[in-house]
Amino acid sequence: MADNAHPTTTFEPAGDDDLGVVVGTDGSEISYQAVAWAAGEADMRGCRLHIVTSYANPIVPGAMELEPGDLRDLRVQGQRVLADAARIARHTVPGESLHISTELIFDDVTTALLERSRRAQVLVVGNRGLGAVRRAVLGSVSSVVARQSHCPAAIVHGVSETEPESVPKPVVVGVDGSPNSEPAIEFGFAEASRRKVDLIAVHAWNDTTGFDAPVLGWESIHRTEDVLLGAALAGYAARYPEVTVHRVLAWDTPARVLLHHAESAQLVVVGSHGRSGITGILLGSVSTALLHTAPCPVVVVRQPSRNQAEEPAGR
Repeated sequence: MADNAHPTTTFEPAGDDDLGVVVGTDGSEISYQAVAWAAGEADMRGCRLHIVTSYANPIVPGAMELEPGDLRDLRVQGQRVLADAARIARHTVPGESLHISTELIFDDVTTALLERSRRAQVLVVGNRGLGAVRRAVLGSVSSVVARQSHCPAAIVHGVSETEPESVPKPVVVGVDGSPNSEPAIEFGFAEASRRKVDLIAVHAWNDTTGFDAPVLGWESIHRTEDVLLGAALAGYAARYPEVTVHRVLAWDTPARVLLHHAESAQLVVVGSHGRSGITGILLGSVSTALLHTAPCPVVVVRQPSRNQAEEPAGR
């Protein structure tokens, strides 16, 4: 095939519908951290790790045809990024238990990752980065991925997330009492179970700023909200009896409380929007704040919670 035909190249074909954990990389340090985190996640799930990079120019797609020599250079850079990413994954999960597939594409990386999220269990990206594949700024797509992914989307922020000391830290999940938080609760319980750590369920219900707990009626409000939180968790606690759950109730903004607990967590899980969100259009203010400021990986879980690969063909 001619170089200027812009082919999509799969070096190790997936071979089945389930791509497992899909991670996008652009050769930047943060994207390699995302690869390391994704490798650990795939190992815990017992599924494949599928690594994707694009050598297309996302700034002016289609504006000009690259010279064959330039296109070859970009492809070589992309192949190098994939090879480095695979080595990082192997270093993170030694041995032969982890099945790694890699894919080099000449497509818009955002569109490509979203399409692959239909066949993935989790989609992983770094929150920023300008990598070895010139101008492929993977961080610029993290908000889009979190908003539109067809599977849970993990946004990775830094090196500490893959270091041994993070292992005993708990998983934190935001609970707002709406049906939109139910898939996040389910995901949080499952992750805590896989990681063999505690789960901190955070419920905060003050959407204003600058106010302390209400002076009048606080005990009554607290009891009511505690009952609601308990009801939201009850079914999942029965399904995951091995997970120790700590319930946190706070008269504060949800983002502030979740960020506080993220300081000592290995993972924060939230729904894509809260009580007033619009599915598939707006990423909620809480999850938006966490994506950019949380010190640990943030997983955004949209409705529906199940893998889109389970949907009828052609949907």
